[in-house]
Amino acid sequence: MNSHDFQHRFFQHLKSLLPSYKSLVDEISDLLEISTDSAYRRIRGEKVINLDEIKKISQHFRISLDQLLNLQTDAIVFHGKLNDYSDNRFGAWLEDVHKQLELVYSHKHKHIYFLMKDIPPFYHFYFKELTSFKFFFWMKSILHYENLKGQSFDSRINRFDEFNDLLRKILYLYNRIPSTEIWNEESINTTITQIDLYHKMGLMSNPEDVRLLYSQMLELVNHLEKQAETGKKFVPNKPIEPDHESYRLFVNEFIMGDNTFMAEIDNIRITYLNHSVMYFIGSTDSRFNDAMFNSLDNLMKKSTMISSVGEKDRSQFFNKLKAKIQAKMSLLIPA
Repeated sequence: MNSHDFQHRFFQHLKSLLPSYKSLVDEISDLLEISTDSAYRRIRGEKVINLDEIKKISQHFRISLDQLLNLQTDAIVFHGKLNDYSDNRFGAWLEDVHKQLELVYSHKHKHIYFLMKDIPPFYHFYFKELTSFKFFFWMKSILHYENLKGQSFDSRINRFDEFNDLLRKILYLYNRIPSTEIWNEESINTTITQIDLYHKMGLMSNPEDVRLLYSQMLELVNHLEKQAETGKKFVPNKPIEPDHESYRLFVNEFIMGDNTFMAEIDNIRITYLNHSVMYFIGSTDSRFNDAMFNSLDNLMKKSTMISSVGEKDRSQFFNKLKAKIQAKMSLLIPA
C-alpha cells in the first residue's frame, strides 16, 4: 500500500467512526490545531500527514494502525478502561457506559447484541433500591472504595442520588437502540447470589431490604417478560413510545454467556469483551468482529426465540426465573 492509499484509507476509516452529526474536517482541525483548509488538504491527500499527526489522531480515535496497514498478523487491538482507584472511578465507569451508548445511538443504522452471563446492568436501573444495592455492591466489593469498608447496605440511605440524571440518560439511549439478547436460565444467578451473600454476611442494615430486593428482582423479570411479549424495549409501567426500539430475546439452554456486547453502527462492528467483573475492552478489528458475529449468529440459530413469538417457551423460561427468586424469598423469616 503506497502512502496516498494509506492516507485515503486512514481518513475513510475515521469518517466511518464519527457520529453523523460530527464533521471530520472540524474534528481534524481542532485536534491538530490547524485551519479547516489544511485539514481538507490532508483528508483529500493533497498534503501528506506526518507520523506525529498519525499518532495524535490514532490515539484520539483509538484506532489500530495494524488494521489500516493491512498487516497479516494475529494481533487484535483492544481499547478500554481499567480501575484506576481514583475517588470518582465508579462515576467514570457510568460515564463511559453513557459515552458508548451515545456513540451507538448517534448512527443511522444501529443494533446491539448481548450474550448474557448476567442481567444487563441497564435493567437494574429501573428500580431504585435494586440500583442502590448494585451500586453499593460494585463500589464496596469490586471497586474497593475505602469509605465503604465496614459499611452495610441500607436502602434508606440515599448514597447515589448524584447519578440519577446520568441513569436517565443511559436508559433513554438504551431504549432507543434495537437489541438482541441471548439468555440462559443462569443469567439471574449473579444478582441473586450477591443479595444472598450480603444477607448471610450481615451486611444488610435494614432487615426489610432483603425481601424488597427480591421483590424488585421479580418486577425486573416481569418487565423482561413483557418486553419479550411485545418485542419492544420500554420503561416499566409506562406506555410504549413510537421511538422505542425492537427487542429480540433468545434462550440458549446449553451455552452460558460471557457478557459479550457487540454493536453494529452503519458499516462497522465493535465488540466489547467483559473483564474485571464490570469493565469492557472494545475492538473495531474487522476480522475479529466478523468472526464474533458469525459465532453469535450461529448461536442464535441454535437458540429458541421467545420474543413476539413462542408464548409457551416464553412462559416456561420466565416461570423458571421467577421460581428461583421465589425460592429465596420463601426462606426468609416473615417480618
